[in-house]
Amino acid sequence: MVVTEEDPFVELPGALVEEMLSKGELAGDILYKSYQTIENDKINMREQLLKKNLLIRDTDLGYTDIPTTCGIDGSYGIERLVGSDLVACAAVAVEGLTPPSEKTLWSGPQHRLFVQPEKHSSNTSALLKALMMMMETELAVFAQHGIVFLDGSFETPLISVNQGVSYIQKDMESDLSSKVYEKFIDFHTSYQEVLRSSRTDKMWVSMPKYTSKRELGKALKWPSQYDDRGILTSVLQPGEVIRPMPLESPIVNRLNLPYNDRSLENLTNDTILALKGIHVMYYKPHKWIPAFRIEISRSIANNDIRLASLLQGIKHQCRTASILEPYPLYLADRMVKHLGKAIPAFRQVTTRKMIELHQDDLGDIFLNMHAYRSENGR
Repeated sequence: MVVTEEDPFVELPGALVEEMLSKGELAGDILYKSYQTIENDKINMREQLLKKNLLIRDTDLGYTDIPTTCGIDGSYGIERLVGSDLVACAAVAVEGLTPPSEKTLWSGPQHRLFVQPEKHSSNTSALLKALMMMMETELAVFAQHGIVFLDGSFETPLISVNQGVSYIQKDMESDLSSKVYEKFIDFHTSYQEVLRSSRTDKMWVSMPKYTSKRELGKALKWPSQYDDRGILTSVLQPGEVIRPMPLESPIVNRLNLPYNDRSLENLTNDTILALKGIHVMYYKPHKWIPAFRIEISRSIANNDIRLASLLQGIKHQCRTASILEPYPLYLADRMVKHLGKAIPAFRQVTTRKMIELHQDDLGDIFLNMHAYRSENGR
């Protein structure tokens, strides 16, 4: 029997399903109580924000022309075969809705891709994710739009690359390690440009959907069971903004290097310094959308004109209740999620080519190309 998304319990024991559903009822009671805590305290929270001069409306910043936008996201997949692994990672950039006063800059989505067979290694996932983040950053600098939306936090690429680089010297024989090694300097140079966002005609913005950060909650002593975004989704009204504030201290304070070199140490120290300049703000453009957590550079946070342009761009890309994030990020996310599903097709093409080249018994080829596990991620 084929298990479909519509039948999630079809192969589970009946008693287990019944217990799961009863646990769901209990979880609903617990979550509703915490939700009611926020609802009952919403007025006091708004008063705190107003007293601290943190709560404003988007119209308070004025109006600007609607900027052009694009969204960037990435994905990776590993097909675990008997003899080796087939690995792939990709980054995709998609143009947003074109403002009435502008022309389309791209005729179609832009992308970067890596597809390669690799030997079995426990380091593959970390290296592949690092390369994916490098590709996303490369596309972010390549884009010529007024706003470049990045999925996730600004810290995420650095954490992923730092973890991947720690495995390079242990596994320099693989093409994947060589690729990460080769792109290391370019990544940090591009990443610093993104973090500083010093160009007045271009803004790089990170918008994580999931976050555990509580810069505001800690300062105002709000309930700890919810992060700032969860609380502000209930507290903020449409069109309201929380002024930018410094990001919590970066998780990564010391970076791994692919080889020892003084110039690389200076380069990575500059990256950490640039990351410390990131600010965070929250914005609820419409009633039907959760509060957005928006990470921006200090140069944007301290400039009301650039902030106004940013909010105009976000609001213009959130025009339907069925999409709970800026339109180009939604499209990019939809596209890259299909990468994992495409790897089996790549395996079939690879197997067919091997059969064409092989002149002997084909049994071992089919056995070695048998996939026993797939791994996908962002």
